[in-house]
Order: sequence, then structure tokens, then C-alpha cells
Amino acid sequence: MNKEPIIIGIESSCDETGVSIVMGRKVLSNIIIHQNIHKKYGGVVPELAARLHEKNLPLALKNAIFTAKIKENQIDAVSFTIGPGLIGPLLVGVSFAKSFSMGLGIPILTVNHIQAHILVHFIKNANINNSYPKFPFLGLVISGGHTQIIQVNDFFNMKILGTTLDDPVGNAIDNISRILGISYPGGPKMEILSIKGNKNKFNFVKPVVKKLDFSFSGLKSHIFKFIENQLKFDSFFVSKNIHDLCASTQKIITDILLDKVKKAALETKIFRIVLSGGVSANNEIRKSFISFISKKNGWEVFIPKKEYTTDNGAMIAITGLLKYEKKLFDSLDVIPFSKFKLF
Repeated sequence: MNKEPIIIGIESSCDETGVSIVMGRKVLSNIIIHQNIHKKYGGVVPELAARLHEKNLPLALKNAIFTAKIKENQIDAVSFTIGPGLIGPLLVGVSFAKSFSMGLGIPILTVNHIQAHILVHFIKNANINNSYPKFPFLGLVISGGHTQIIQVNDFFNMKILGTTLDDPVGNAIDNISRILGISYPGGPKMEILSIKGNKNKFNFVKPVVKKLDFSFSGLKSHIFKFIENQLKFDSFFVSKNIHDLCASTQKIITDILLDKVKKAALETKIFRIVLSGGVSANNEIRKSFISFISKKNGWEVFIPKKEYTTDNGAMIAITGLLKYEKKLFDSLDVIPFSKFKLF
């Protein structure tokens, strides 16, 4: 009886150093080292992130192998993020992965970061449904760097239906948080503050964007101007209304996302929705999608467990496994790419 493949996944596209090991679709280890130093700069510094990846990757690898309770010579292939992402951090991860594969004499598997966010749902018990979504489905990828609606027909047969025309949703949330006096990263802190707020207190204007695309730049400017005008009359407006401002901001962003997904579902006649990416950890978004789907016959929603929302090695490893099963190996001359594209 053949054993299930053991695949290692390496993630270094931004500021999270992730190394994970899977055996088949079961996660044996999923190590993430957070680079908290970026908080003091108000955002990720690419050069600093690259240097920290160089330091953290050997530590994460050692920890991943120890936690998985395996030996290096049991690993069948190395998968790693090839892009999109920050080119410096990607180069560090790619070089590290190539060296590891050459040292063990095992094949490499390059992984598209966006595809990996979607395919994380094929880890055993990775989402709140504890089941795999059936094809076809609509993937909503929402993170600090990406906002896309993608029609997923098979593991590696995907088509972009809509994308952001300017700011990704996570980036917009961080920028709005900054004007509210919330330190980076703003999303999680905004969510905590919103718990005590009235999400219907402020009715921000929803941008009009054609087709299935998104735009958050106009919404961001609208909120900026609204707060600027209020501060002219009350210099304590933000501090007095911080909970309601956070709740109202989350509501308008959730409404934008849900409206576009509903439109995509009606146009494609695909009523199976799969959320992924760091912003999918937001409880307002999760609850709103679940509430909407619960009122619709024949609709389904799959939401990842929170440990699989942010960048992590497990999503790279499972995508690597799926490529390994199809024998989609890569050569050592591959180079990373920074700009968004979907294979």
C-alpha cells in the first residue's frame, strides 16, 4: 500500500514566514512566524521583511519538521510561493526552497499565492463546514493585497470574473483605520472596536462600479472627507464615535462584497460561494454571508477556519500536494513574480 505524499509548503510573499508539512490532505504542522516589527512603520517594509525571512525560514523549517514528527528524507516534494507578492521576500523564499530541494534531491512545485488561498479549503477540515466544496464554485479572495471574484471550475482551472480597480479591501481598511487613529494593522483592531458600535449609525456612500469589479478608493476618500468635515465642528468627533465609525465602516465594506458576490452568482448560476484571504477572518463579513445564505435555498457558503485565513504555509503545501498528484513539477530555473496574475 502506497503511503500518502508528504509535501512541505513555504510561504514568504509578504511579512508572514510560513512553513507547513502535509501528509495527503492532513496538516502535520503549520508554523507561522509573524514579523511584528512592521507595526512601528505603519505598514510592511519590503527590505526588512526580506531580511527577517532569511532569519526566520530556517527556524520555521526546523520547528515544522519537529512538530510533524517526521525526518527530512520522508519529504516527497517542496512547494513554495512563486508570486504574486513582494519581490524581495519572494526571492528569499524561492532561494531557500530550491536549496532545500537540491539538498534532498526532491522535486519542486511552484504555487500561485491567490490559487493557494482558494485551495486551502481542500485541507481536511479546513473550513467551518468540515467538508470540501464541490466544483464549480465562486471564490471571493479578500486580503490586504487582493480582492477578486474567481470562478473555480477545477483545482487549476480558474477564471477571474471581477477584481479591484484600485485599492484591495484589506489595504483600504488599514488606511481608513489610520485616519481613525487606529495603529497598524488596523483591521483586527477595527473589528474589536466595532463590537460596541451601531453599524447603522453612519450611512456611507456605496461606490458605483460596473460589472463585477470593485473600487475602494472612492469609499476611502468619502469617509476621509466625512470625518474631516465633522472635525471642523467637533475636534473630539472621532473619539466620541469611534465604535460606531468602525461598525459602520465594516458594514459598508461587507455590503459591497456581498452585493458583488450575489451579482456574480446570479450571472453564472453558480450558488456555491467560497471565501478566503485574511479579511475573511472578519466576523461581520462571516456572519453576513452566513445569514444571507441561510435564507436562500440551494446556496452554499464555505468559510475557512481562522488559522487558514492569513498567509500560511499550509495553503502552499496543499496546493503543492494537488500539483504533485497531477505530476505538475517545475524546474529549478523558475523565478518569482510580483504582479497579480492567475495561471
